[in-house]
Amino acid sequence: MAPGNLTLVTEFILMGVSDRPELQIPLFFVFLVIYGLTMAGNLGIITLTSVDSQLQTPMYFFLRHLAIINLGDSTVIAPKMLINFLVQKKTTSYYECATQLGGFLFFIVAEVLTLAVMAYDRYVAICNPLLYMVVVSPQICLLLVSLTYLYGFSTGIVVSYCIFSLSYCSSNVINHFFCDIVPLLTLSCSDTYLPETIVFISAATNLILSLIIVVVSYFNIVLSILRMRSSEGRKKAFSTCASHMMAVTVFYGTLLFMYLQPQTNYSLDTDKIASVFYTLVIPMLNPMIYSLRNKDVKAALQRFLTISCYSLKSV
Repeated sequence: MAPGNLTLVTEFILMGVSDRPELQIPLFFVFLVIYGLTMAGNLGIITLTSVDSQLQTPMYFFLRHLAIINLGDSTVIAPKMLINFLVQKKTTSYYECATQLGGFLFFIVAEVLTLAVMAYDRYVAICNPLLYMVVVSPQICLLLVSLTYLYGFSTGIVVSYCIFSLSYCSSNVINHFFCDIVPLLTLSCSDTYLPETIVFISAATNLILSLIIVVVSYFNIVLSILRMRSSEGRKKAFSTCASHMMAVTVFYGTLLFMYLQPQTNYSLDTDKIASVFYTLVIPMLNPMIYSLRNKDVKAALQRFLTISCYSLKSV
C-alpha cells in the first residue's frame, strides 16, 4: 500500500469477552461480582497486614504487596471491561490503550517476581530459621519490593513502547477485552519481528527465572520438612507454606497452560479465557486462599472485627 493511502489508527475497538448481545448484561454482573470480591478481599488483606501487630513479619509484608499488585492488576482491566458491557461503542483511545497495556505489564511482572520473593522468604524461614531475621531483614524486604516494582515499571515502559512504536493502519478491532500484546501485534502493518523478539525474551526470562526460584525453594522446603522428626513441626512448617503453594500453582499453572500449548492449538479465544483467569479470577482467589488457610490472618480478622464493634458501641 502506498504511504499516501495509509490511515493511521487513533482509537481501537475492543470486542470484549463475547460479542453476543444477549450475554452482555449477564457478563456485566458476573464480572462486577468478581471485581467487587477482588476489591474487598485485597483491601482486607492490606488493612489487616497494616494494622495488626501480629502480622508485622516479612511474610505478611510481602503478602500485603501481593494484595496491592492484585488490586492494581484487576483495576487496570475491570472498570473499562465493565463499561464496555453496557455501551454500544466499545472504543478506547490510542493513548488509553497504551496506558492500559503498560499498567497490565507492570502489575503482572511485579506479581511474577513477588511470588518468587515469597517462595524465597518461606525457604529461609523453614530451612534457615536462625538466620531468618538477618537474611530477610526489614531493609532487605523493602529493597526486594522496591526492585520488584522498579523492574515491573521498566518492563511496562519498554515493552509498551515497542508495541506502540509500530504503525497501526488497517483494522482497529482488537479481539480481546483489554489491550494485550498479541492481539495488538496482529493488527500492525509494520514489521513485528523486533517487538515480538523483545516480548518473547522478556516473558521467557521473567517466567523461567521466577519459576526456577519457586521450584528450588520449595524443593528444599519439602526436603527440610521431611527431615523434621516432630510430626507437629512438619505440620506447622507445611501450614505456613500451603497457602503460597496453592497460589503459586494456580498462577503459574495458568501461565504455563497459556504459553506452552502447541502453536497449532493457539487461538485468541483461548487467550481471552486464560487472561480472564490471571487478570481477574486469580486476584479474587488469592485473598481467599491466604485467609481461609491461614490461622494468623483469620485470628487477625477476628481481632479487627472485635475492636471495630467495640469502637462502634463506644461511640
